[in-house]
Amino acid sequence: MLRGLSTVSFYAQDVDAARRWYAELLGVDAYFARDMQGTPVYVEFRIGDHEHELGIIDSRFAPAGRSEQPGGAIVYWHVDDVRAAIARLLELGATAFEDVTARGPGFVTAAVVDPFGNVLGVMENAHYLEMLRRP
Repeated sequence: MLRGLSTVSFYAQDVDAARRWYAELLGVDAYFARDMQGTPVYVEFRIGDHEHELGIIDSRFAPAGRSEQPGGAIVYWHVDDVRAAIARLLELGATAFEDVTARGPGFVTAAVVDPFGNVLGVMENAHYLEMLRRP
């Protein structure tokens, strides 16, 4: 039924500021943007080996009942070095959410809250690396 990650949606009151922050973090600008009256309300990045999508949506369009507090499900993006990734995220203004945690051989996680209130997880994932090596 679930065939793969399609789009992860984050929310921000200032989509333009979030776009700049993520462009600096990722080293690439959004490939798609939707404006409303000259103001960006949605931007989308393609990320990594499989070009998974990260969308930033104006928080006015968040589902009803969405908590303003960070939490809930955490999406972990594979990184080669969790400690280096967390250091970079904190340097860019994110705040710590989950400390670096070994989950078992080949699996390490950590998470931050971006400057816009979204939880961003990073993970060293042995399974991800195995999949990359497959023909």
